[in-house]
Amino acid sequence: MNKQPNEQLDKFKQAARELEADDSEENFDQVLKKVAKSSPPKDDKAKKESSGA
Repeated sequence: MNKQPNEQLDKFKQAARELEADDSEENFDQVLKKVAKSSPPKDDKAKKESSGA
């Protein structure tokens, strides 16, 4: 039974190496900005007024 968790751990480590993962928060933030670009927040008040609510 101990063999399966080690195999899973090895696969995880290999995937992390391929993705060039590290513990740096700065690098994480840079990658996150590339992946998750968001539009600026919309003005909810103007949206409600135009919908008649």
